Amino acid sequence: MLLYKQKKNQSAGKANRLLISINVLGSAGPIRFVVSEDELVAAVIDTALKSYAREGRLPILGSDLNNFLLYCSNAGSDALSPWETIGSNGARNFMLCKKPQPQNTTEVGVEGRAGMPRKGSGSWKAWINKSLNLKISSH
Repeated sequence: MLLYKQKKNQSAGKANRLLISINVLGSAGPIRFVVSEDELVAAVIDTALKSYAREGRLPILGSDLNNFLLYCSNAGSDALSPWETIGSNGARNFMLCKKPQPQNTTEVGVEGRAGMPRKGSGSWKAWINKSLNLKISSH
């Protein structure tokens, strides 16, 4: 009985723990884990990326938490700040997305296509029409 009271008193000083669900854009299902409501969003992103990699999920995301944004699923379109606590908005469902990478369209435009050789001389629609016409016998 004395041990139970000591454990109860020790846990009274700790913050509440939350079961959160993080959907990763392009992945099959959410990642679920328990965090303290006082934990920073940056730490939650780091934990989600490590858990995602440990489970061997696809697509491969990488491990740099600075390349990702965490959005609240049922709130507005603004990403959560990495320095706010995860329990500050009261949500438990989140969406993890990669930050948009700026691309220089002038460099990618012509040079990106020149390096890739093209196989065949037509589109896939032409190929399908051609293959269907071969199988249809005339009466």
